[in-house]
Amino acid sequence: MNNYNQYMLQCIELAKQALEKGDPPVGSILVFEDKIIGKGIESGKSSGDITQHAEILAVKDALKNGYRDVLEKSVMFSTHEPCIMCSYLIRHHKISKLVFGVSVPLVGGKSSEFKILETENVTKWGNKPEIESGILQHECELLNEKFAEYLAKQ
Repeated sequence: MNNYNQYMLQCIELAKQALEKGDPPVGSILVFEDKIIGKGIESGKSSGDITQHAEILAVKDALKNGYRDVLEKSVMFSTHEPCIMCSYLIRHHKISKLVFGVSVPLVGGKSSEFKILETENVTKWGNKPEIESGILQHECELLNEKFAEYLAKQ
């Protein structure tokens, strides 16, 4: 799996669907052996359920599709750095690699002061995931700008 752009473009398409519903433009997928095993579209705002983050929904989709046993060998792609809540989910399921577009410094699991993705103090989580960021960053930032415009009109 060396073509991250292909998977990030799919995340961006999911993020556009979230944006159309008035949600933050976040799309996420889980990939195992070059196969998409779970997809998630951010819907926390439109549903009123804060747990409806794209990363959580991608994991739930993979579980529903019968891929529980391969989560720790999977790669999660997301338009945005996972928040603290989603970072806990990633660590709990021991997802081995995370690839994202833009950082979220206030609440991100890597770039904020709450470095859930990097800590090794919770021994049952095992090794921290490998992380690659900045993949199609500009395209993800453009979605954020559209969301800011949407919010300004509200």
